[in-house]
Amino acid sequence: LIISNIHVLFRSTFPHEKLLAFLSALIGICSAILLGFADDVLDLRWRHKLLFPTLSSLPLLLVYYATGSSTSVVVPKQIRAFLLFSETVDIGSSTSVVVPKQIRAFLLFSETVDIGPLYYIYMGMMVVFCTNAINILAGVNGLEAGQALIIATSVAFFNMIQLIRLESQDWYHCLSLYPASVFVGDTFCYWAGMTLASTCILGHFSKTMALFLVPQIFNFLYSTPQLFHLVPCPRHRLPKFDAQTDTVGMSFATFKSNDLKPLGALILRIFETFGLLHRRTFKKDEESWIEINNLTVVNLVLKIQGPMHERSLTKCLLAIQIISSLFAFFVRFYLAFLIYDVVN
Repeated sequence: LIISNIHVLFRSTFPHEKLLAFLSALIGICSAILLGFADDVLDLRWRHKLLFPTLSSLPLLLVYYATGSSTSVVVPKQIRAFLLFSETVDIGSSTSVVVPKQIRAFLLFSETVDIGPLYYIYMGMMVVFCTNAINILAGVNGLEAGQALIIATSVAFFNMIQLIRLESQDWYHCLSLYPASVFVGDTFCYWAGMTLASTCILGHFSKTMALFLVPQIFNFLYSTPQLFHLVPCPRHRLPKFDAQTDTVGMSFATFKSNDLKPLGALILRIFETFGLLHRRTFKKDEESWIEINNLTVVNLVLKIQGPMHERSLTKCLLAIQIISSLFAFFVRFYLAFLIYDVVN
């Protein structure tokens, strides 16, 4: 009888939906750990690194759908104001088109828009990006664990501020500092990324998480020419260690001029214009060759600052991560009202 009563009590009060959400997040995290281990052992190709996180996100997205969670996004008030006071839209050259009243009515009386399946595509892309973001910006003692610790701490502070206005990795990060006692590898990178992605999806703060990930987003955009093979990409793009000076410097990608695709050449020209690229052209075997720095934030910092000790490089990169998190808090709590009417 007691067992029966306990069963009835828990059946009526136990938050089964929350349990399902947490279990789905754990499945995604464990899948990411398996992916990281497989990458360490088998040296997976980039297409596999995009496919497997997509599959890992399915349990999380299915539970999100099954629990009836929101798929609405808040429409910035500038866009609503633009559509609110005008029945026509000027598309240039003194030409205007009439906005159908159904569309105006749809946007007029609602601060949010339900984008349905597009929201799941967005969350799936967020999972794939977060899972790979830590791994792309890596390769220096303490950087992987350090950036994950800073972002996770930012998320924890964000949630505490939201409540009142984690489990600590301090000991593990200390082991990973220069000179490192442990090397976290891809397993940690994918675990950290999937954990952050699961947290932001279940906590409904994906836009704030994107602010915390600004260095990773910039690193991804900067790396895009090599990741998508518009520019030849070596297997590893870690900084080059100089044993004589005990410093690390830029690592380079060297390739024939003919191997450079037109779009890749255009992007490199833009990077070079803004001082984001080291480029050297030379002759070898009567052929024209190009040498560029590998397109990662780590190599970009070394291009700007010059060769430095690995400890100094890690501190510099983690300082960028901290500044980015502070900027994210400023934007979230002091500038969000410029775009949204309600800032919770």
